[in-house]
Amino acid sequence: MSRGFTKEDDAQTPPIIPPRAALPPGTPNYVTPAGLEQLRAELVTLEAERTQAEADRSNDTDRTHRLSLYNGRIALLLERLGSAKVVDPAGQPAKEIRFGATVSLRTVSGGKIGFERKFIIVGVDEADVALGKVAFVAPIARAVQGAKLKQQVPLKLEPQEEVVEVVAISYTAV
Repeated sequence: MSRGFTKEDDAQTPPIIPPRAALPPGTPNYVTPAGLEQLRAELVTLEAERTQAEADRSNDTDRTHRLSLYNGRIALLLERLGSAKVVDPAGQPAKEIRFGATVSLRTVSGGKIGFERKFIIVGVDEADVALGKVAFVAPIARAVQGAKLKQQVPLKLEPQEEVVEVVAISYTAV
């Protein structure tokens, strides 16, 4: 094959490893017990995929690139696992919103009076808005943390502010 068809530079290019979910500097990496299990399961999956990539000898350049990607992702995950601080929701105060709480809010002023939201406050790696899981560092979670049942809390939502009332707080396994 002519050298004009080879990409020597591609073999030298390190892979771009996607970062983990953002955790503000100096903020502890809180996780629920379920979140810790989720991280451990992710590690098992990545290690299994890396083992498969190691065994695939069909294309050495591609294999090296994939192994670098897996090694980078595993290193980031191990770093996150090493910094994890497990918070058991069962140990939280029942009548106050803290990490691990399932929260129901009702809008009492602003654009959508009577609108209800329900979400669980979890770690950054567990967050999934589609499943109603909000990271403890998210603005809505920060705004309501420390609030008690029936308390009204201002939420600054662009472009306006609305006031919500805490209608339910529970701590169940997530």
